[in-house]
Amino acid sequence: MKAITINRYGDKNVLEEQDVAFPVPTRDQVIIEVYAASVNPIDWNIRNGLFKEMLRFSFPIILGWDVAGKIVEVGSDVTNFQVGDAVFAKPALSPNGSYATYTAVNSNYLAKIPENLSFEEAASIPLAGLTAWESLVKLTNLQKGEKVLIHAGAGGVGSLAIQIAKSIGAYVVTTASQANEEYVKNLGADQVIDYRTEDFEQVLHDIDVVLDTIAGETLEKSCRVVKPGGRIVSILGNPDQTLADEYNIKVSGYWVFSSGFGDDLKQVAKLLANGKVKPQVGHVFDFTEENIRKAHELSESHHAKGKIVLKMK
Repeated sequence: MKAITINRYGDKNVLEEQDVAFPVPTRDQVIIEVYAASVNPIDWNIRNGLFKEMLRFSFPIILGWDVAGKIVEVGSDVTNFQVGDAVFAKPALSPNGSYATYTAVNSNYLAKIPENLSFEEAASIPLAGLTAWESLVKLTNLQKGEKVLIHAGAGGVGSLAIQIAKSIGAYVVTTASQANEEYVKNLGADQVIDYRTEDFEQVLHDIDVVLDTIAGETLEKSCRVVKPGGRIVSILGNPDQTLADEYNIKVSGYWVFSSGFGDDLKQVAKLLANGKVKPQVGHVFDFTEENIRKAHELSESHHAKGKIVLKMK
């Protein structure tokens, strides 16, 4: 079958089309014919070797950890899905990702695609949607009426996090460029801070929750705008506990690849089905070696609005 693989670590040019073996499901897996996938920063961070010591993958590596498609085969222990089901998932972190025409996924990572979504829209959701959902709902327990700061609101995670926070009933503050101000307001942001001309640390105080998607100096400044007892979650590693102690706040890091997430994805699917959350597909690329290189280049620029989707069918 066709896949886009890497056979060494490096820049976008190491992405290449390759014929690989058709996946064989374990007892608790299904085989999905991939209709669409999407590009996330984890893809090109693995491609450039950032996680090579931690992951120890053998080449060739098929990147991609968002998938939407139809089930064509089920393992012997799978009882809650069947051939023909339209599903989406954030597969387990393995060297056999979704930049391929078929992929194997554990059944506990799956959810059925809401009928009001296309495959491209569905593929844009799992990793970013689960990151936003679990950060706001599970890790920080965001409540109705609380004030949340979401950094980079126009990005893949931020654009979904704004909508999830509004569905909870929170007051949403976000950082974005002036060019994206109307976009994030339409998503539900109550207050927008232009990160190019304003210092959010000088504008904000008494924030209950921060979703940090940037880290570094932004994370440190975020600690100073959170009220005592407030919560910060960073999707870019574990924050320094000394900052939490200094400002009397709770900080945590988020890693989306720790276990199966089918139940949480079903909760996100409910929000999608009732229109409380809408997919934010900013760019669609057909499934070719050249186009995936372009998609990676765009993602690495940090100027993509919404999600970058790969269309297989």
